[in-house]
Amino acid sequence: MGAGSIGGYVAGALLAKHSDVVLVGRARVGAELAAHGLTVRDFDRPATTVPAAQVRFATEAAALADRDVVLVCVKSAQTAEVAAALAQVLRRGAIVASFQNGVRNAAVLRAALGDRVVAGIVEFNVVSRGEGVFHRAISGALKLARTDAPPWREAVAALRGAGLEVREYDDLGPEQWSKLVINLNNAVSALSGAPSRDLLRVAGYRRIVAAVIEEAVAVLRNARIPTARLRGIPVRIMPRVLRLPDPIVRVITRAQMRVDPEARSSMWEDLTRGRPTEVDYLNGEIVRLAEAHSAIAPLNRRICALVHEAERAAAGSPNLSADALWTRLNA
Repeated sequence: MGAGSIGGYVAGALLAKHSDVVLVGRARVGAELAAHGLTVRDFDRPATTVPAAQVRFATEAAALADRDVVLVCVKSAQTAEVAAALAQVLRRGAIVASFQNGVRNAAVLRAALGDRVVAGIVEFNVVSRGEGVFHRAISGALKLARTDAPPWREAVAALRGAGLEVREYDDLGPEQWSKLVINLNNAVSALSGAPSRDLLRVAGYRRIVAAVIEEAVAVLRNARIPTARLRGIPVRIMPRVLRLPDPIVRVITRAQMRVDPEARSSMWEDLTRGRPTEVDYLNGEIVRLAEAHSAIAPLNRRICALVHEAERAAAGSPNLSADALWTRLNA
């Protein structure tokens, strides 16, 4: 449900192994897939194309009525609407998994769908290249809450069989908060237009990301919310790591993950396509949490304001340099 970048990539990986998959998404995406098929590209294996005739695509949730498992990959602002639509069509016993950003989506889905909902995290980044091509541009796993329901066990096996790394957790909460903290850099990418790799390689952008994360870590600590290690590194020391000299940062980040030159945040893609972003569910979540605990998060609040300003301008990324963005954040 939601055949955007993540949904398209995961569906393509499953279809390449002959899984019984239905995609639901925008008519524009359906036209792309009908014309070109569905192609998934990755770091270390050749591209795989599923012919258009083998791609089952629809624009309405009713197409999922006979599914055993539904993977929800829509943007956070659409979750409540999608949950209501799924509640009307899904059969008894169907499992719904949230493959979305933020920390609230599984709860929103449960409000309409009950305990059948599985929380999930997608660690990797996917870039939609057009013409039905979905390119995974940052390495990572699917992190999922552990659930024993038989349809879900089959789905997990199918995901692993499709070459996706799947990790399961009894308590996904700390992992979700750590993922949200690292996703705070999405807005920096959106406002700068810089590829994800530059956010790690360019000292000026790293300074911004470090400051935004440092503020978030302080808010989480004040709220007594636990976090998990992020690719082996405690979240609380990430700002310190990002402020190290360039050569050391490159060695550390290269050991943690692979980042393709094509990688850009989904928020950058949303600005480019003139769509609303998820900034309120990422940086805005830190602002809300700070307010709930009588604290402040001025950098993340300013990030939200700048992204909304760019949304209203409807001209794509403002392409702010590191110095220009730093100045605007501290104005």
